[in-house]
Amino acid sequence: MMTPGKLITIEGTEGAGKSTALQFVQDYFVKANQAIVITREPGGTEIAEEIRRVLLYSSKTEAMQPDTELLLMFASRAQHIQQCIVPALSAGTWVVSDRYVDASYAYQGGGRGIDLHKIQTLDQLVVGKVYPHLTLLLDIPVELGVLRTEKRGLPKDRIEQEKKEFFERVRQVYLERAKHDPGRIKIIDASLSLAEVQAQIRSVLDTFMAEKS
Repeated sequence: MMTPGKLITIEGTEGAGKSTALQFVQDYFVKANQAIVITREPGGTEIAEEIRRVLLYSSKTEAMQPDTELLLMFASRAQHIQQCIVPALSAGTWVVSDRYVDASYAYQGGGRGIDLHKIQTLDQLVVGKVYPHLTLLLDIPVELGVLRTEKRGLPKDRIEQEKKEFFERVRQVYLERAKHDPGRIKIIDASLSLAEVQAQIRSVLDTFMAEKS
């Protein structure tokens, strides 16, 4: 019987360096000769990417309701899980996703203030047992994250345009989830230098690989 693959997710607020961390994780597994699929949320499949466009770059003349945002996130996730994640895991391939279900608790729960029971219901319905085996939470003070984002000079999507208070709430929910699930969610201090951040990630991955071997 084929050994199922592992699901690893990368989370964090804006400016935490997820893209750089994702590349580092990809390189780590390539060097370890571990087959992986790199994906993202919202997105990851053709239909899920179309939903992403609506979520992040929707009409500026009509405000998106928080419940609409939540449902679209989980609609995208449902497609992502069934079309990308589950097939890969079943084939023994590991999956690394830029964001996953923890983001809904942080952004729609913390940021938008949606009742966590609503999110939990959708979590059970859509995600079920397809939960990450490991989550790297890149934690950074909101002020520093915003500063890094501004320095990039890139256009901001609908969510990136939110106020600092929004991201403070997002960060707190992320940290609360890490506190209650320390076995899965490993906090990476993303305020440090790139070398120090990568050293933290490497240490977590080394331990994870040793435990799974």
